[in-house]
Amino acid sequence: MDDAKIYNVCLMRVKFQITNAKQRLNNTLHSGGIILESYNTGDLEEIIDILELYDIEDRNPAGLADKLEDLAYTVSVLVKEKIVFDYDEKGHLGLQFIPAERLVEVYNGTVATLAAA
Repeated sequence: MDDAKIYNVCLMRVKFQITNAKQRLNNTLHSGGIILESYNTGDLEEIIDILELYDIEDRNPAGLADKLEDLAYTVSVLVKEKIVFDYDEKGHLGLQFIPAERLVEVYNGTVATLAAA
């Protein structure tokens, strides 16, 4: 199963990239996602081609966002780590790893905000 591809996301490559990212972090707290790979484009049609999302129902930004969210969830479940697609400051789409420590920080912040309300 490790050598499986979900659309054009190779699970073995993602696991390898996560392992490298964790080694670079070396148990230090990181404030956000870690870019595993960038697709160097924000163009909808190019993203569809790069990731081979040919079955996308709505070829618009909202449809792409929905498809990427589903894809990120599937990959996250299969690699047992939190993976998201997000755009960088240049508007390029990238695959990001969210370390577990960051998830706890976000969760605790959300709980504190809700408790204060």
